[in-house]
Amino acid sequence: MALCLKQVFNKDKTFRPRKKFEPGTQRFELYKKAQASLKSGLDLKTVVQLPPGESINDWIAVHVVDFFNRINLIYGTMSEYCTERSCPIMSGGLKYEYRWQDDSKYKKPTKLSAPQYMCMLMDWIEMLINNEDIFPTRIGVPFPKQFQQVCTKILTRLFRVFVHVYIHHFDSIINMGAEAHVNTCYKHFYYFIREFSLVDHRELEPLKEMTERICH
Repeated sequence: MALCLKQVFNKDKTFRPRKKFEPGTQRFELYKKAQASLKSGLDLKTVVQLPPGESINDWIAVHVVDFFNRINLIYGTMSEYCTERSCPIMSGGLKYEYRWQDDSKYKKPTKLSAPQYMCMLMDWIEMLINNEDIFPTRIGVPFPKQFQQVCTKILTRLFRVFVHVYIHHFDSIINMGAEAHVNTCYKHFYYFIREFSLVDHRELEPLKEMTERICH
C-alpha cells in the first residue's frame, strides 16, 4: 500500500537542514508571495513569472533556495534506495554520467557514486546559499556580478538530481505514492529555469521525452 505524502515527505527524511528566510525581510515577503501563488492553483507557467516591480535577482535567490529545500527533501526520501551498490556511478541511464568537480577537494571532474555525488552536491549548495557574499540577506547589500552564473551552476546540478531520481528510482517514487508530488515539483522547477534561461538546453536532454509529456 502506498504511503501518504505526510509520511513520505516528513521532516526526518530531510537530507540537509532546511534553509529559511528571515521574517520581515524582502526575501521573506517574496517567498510568501511565491508560495501563495503556488497554493492558489494558478498555472505553474504563470507562477514563475517575475512579479511587477520586483528584483530579478531576489526572485531567483528565493527560488534557488526553495528548490534546494524541495529537491533535498525528495532525494532524502530516495536515499535508502540509492546506495553505493545500486548506484556506483552518478548517472542518468546508460548515456549520461555526471562527474563531480568543486575546485577544492575535487579539482578535476571525478567519477563518484550517486550517494557520494549527492552528498557533495548538497554540501556545496548549502555552503553557497549561506555565503553572504553570494546570497546577501542584509538590506542594501547588492548581489555579486556573478550571481546568476552561480545560480545557473546550482540549478544545473539540481536538475541532475531529477535525472537520476526519475531514471533510476521512479519505481520507488510510485510505490511510495509520491509521483504527483515529485512531478509537480519538477514542472515548477522546469518552468522556472526555462522562464529565465538558467540551464543550458543540452542539460535537459535526458528528461526531454518525459518533459514533453508532462510540461505542456
